[in-house]
Amino acid sequence: MHLVTYLHFLHATEEALSAGYRTVSDGHVADGDVHWTTARFARQCTAHAQALAPVLERCAPADEPVPDRLHAQGLSSARNGPAGLLRDLLDLYQLTNLVDITWTLIRQAASAARDRDLIHLTQQYGEETGDQLDWLRMRMKAVAPQTLIVAP
Repeated sequence: MHLVTYLHFLHATEEALSAGYRTVSDGHVADGDVHWTTARFARQCTAHAQALAPVLERCAPADEPVPDRLHAQGLSSARNGPAGLLRDLLDLYQLTNLVDITWTLIRQAASAARDRDLIHLTQQYGEETGDQLDWLRMRMKAVAPQTLIVAP
């Protein structure tokens, strides 16, 4: 059964995303909207990872090792300036998309297994992740014209 492998992957990816949101929050304090929203998203991702812990505890260990390429790379530092902010938001968007599709895949497996607790978890946290994607998309669209067209 590979579900446990993907649950561990989701747990680790939520933690990486939380750290990425904190990095961007701390790196863009001057932009209040980005700072406070990404700080809130970091807390959400931490809560998502914590909510997965009991699910992982009740799962049997994986029968085979985790695939070598099944991992997510987080953000190591925030970039400076408007172009840096746009790149940071794009990095968060890509990682959030990975989390989003993983929640969806796990929801599909939970539905097939008729695991109501896991279905509920995937719906609740999948929706929050979708809201994060919506905000990131909106924020990138808002900063793109000024950042990409106007000379520094």
